[in-house]
Amino acid sequence: MVPVEADRSRGSEAITRGVRVSVTPSYRQDRSDPGAGRFIFSYRVRIANEGEAPVSLLARRWVIVDADGERHEVEGEGVVGLQPQIQPGAAHEYESFCPLQTAWGTMEGSYLMRTADGEEFHAEIARFYLAAPVPDEN
Repeated sequence: MVPVEADRSRGSEAITRGVRVSVTPSYRQDRSDPGAGRFIFSYRVRIANEGEAPVSLLARRWVIVDADGERHEVEGEGVVGLQPQIQPGAAHEYESFCPLQTAWGTMEGSYLMRTADGEEFHAEIARFYLAAPVPDEN
């Protein structure tokens, strides 16, 4: 794994064995209700295969921590119902969301990948930040 500098809107980027995972989060004010303790964040993920052979995404694992230190782990097959095969030089992109009960938190995790010859490895999803804008007090 090679960490890559990435404070583009609190996002992240990491490369593991030629798989570059970039995440760009955003706050969804239109779906949030701060008074009720409901903060909705969306995040866009780009998984690029910079290697020389196809890879398949089999499963995901997320670790979500809110501002109160509450930790949740989410695991499942594929991403948004898909288990894409990503050819060399190609990328798979998708968007999903995360609800929090606090105005900020973090997410990080990994994708279980399989190479064309059947070898499995975990591609890192580096920590990124979910943060609602601070209300203007003027």
